[in-house]
Amino acid sequence: MSFNSGDMCRVNSVNYIITGDNTMRMLEEFFPEFTEKLDEIDKMYAQKRPIDEKTYQFLCFALSIKARSKPCVLKHFKGALEAGATVKELSYILALTMREAAGADDCWTHDILGDWKEILKGNVCCSCAGDEEK
Repeated sequence: MSFNSGDMCRVNSVNYIITGDNTMRMLEEFFPEFTEKLDEIDKMYAQKRPIDEKTYQFLCFALSIKARSKPCVLKHFKGALEAGATVKELSYILALTMREAAGADDCWTHDILGDWKEILKGNVCCSCAGDEEK
């Protein structure tokens, strides 16, 4: 049985929502070698990156939408803004990603970015982006 981020599962009469954070915490506890390798890969990508930060964030934003990773969509939306992107540019990337997917991600992405004005105000937290819960 496999679960995607956001899925609900029931274990021993308790409901759990599957999130990337929960999965990574489990991997950090029971398979730390794996998460250490992921960190090494991230560092290598950062060192070897032949594109600027804004372009990198745009690519990651689009890929996160396709991967349906809420934490990563939020992380790279915020990362793109911090790298100098505008909401208009991010809207274009979102539209391009949705068009290339023939609109398949519209409803899911709306759930994640529906409060984009709150993201701009800093009122939406994302642990992947290093945010603390308010």
